[in-house]
Amino acid sequence: MRTVAIAAAGASALAGLAITYRAFWRTRCLTWGAAAEEIARVMPGDELLVDTDIVTTRAITIGTAADAIWPWLVQLGPGRGGAYTYDWLENMLGLDMHSAEQILPQFQNLAIGDDLALGKSGPRMRVAALEPEHALVFASDDGHWVWAFGLYPIDGATRLVSRNRIALTGSSKLTRGLYQLVMEPGSLVMERKMLLGIKQRAERLAPGRSLAGSNGTAQSASRDDAAHRRGLSKTKGI
Repeated sequence: MRTVAIAAAGASALAGLAITYRAFWRTRCLTWGAAAEEIARVMPGDELLVDTDIVTTRAITIGTAADAIWPWLVQLGPGRGGAYTYDWLENMLGLDMHSAEQILPQFQNLAIGDDLALGKSGPRMRVAALEPEHALVFASDDGHWVWAFGLYPIDGATRLVSRNRIALTGSSKLTRGLYQLVMEPGSLVMERKMLLGIKQRAERLAPGRSLAGSNGTAQSASRDDAAHRRGLSKTKGI
């Protein structure tokens, strides 16, 4: 009876956590840093996976032009420029991530059809679309994941928008629930660090920093993004 009671209490707590997350935190988790216009915008790669279970759109303002950001995106990947996030955590999963602090010329020739392996047992990500200084799209070989990056000029700076489209095909209800409660918040932690990492690197090395200065701190990033999200709907071309 005690075991049953503990199991029931655990299930009740998990259900309560799920309800709270969906009601109060999920939208923020899936759309960190993004304005309503960016969330609604059609991005390259959206057409590659129409029926999705999860869509995230996260964004950050980078105080330089797109041509100073693009090289950091092109060299993304294990065994390449890394992911600009928590390398120690990525490498616990066997992903061989070593985030570069410099632009690496040997990884600047990315082309459509190139593929990157995410660890020994992870999916292979194929370059599905590439428009220099505008858009970069990866699609998994199993057809369940599309990851797109878009660069959008704004007020002398650039908005970097990252969108994930994920299909949990064949997953059970329990698996879907756990994915929401564990993987979605986890993806925010890692992707937020990645976006901030790209921002800091691009602003530090760009010859004409225009917005956030050279320190690239998370605090200045938050202030800049809040200001730009408030004015984004009034900005031409966004």
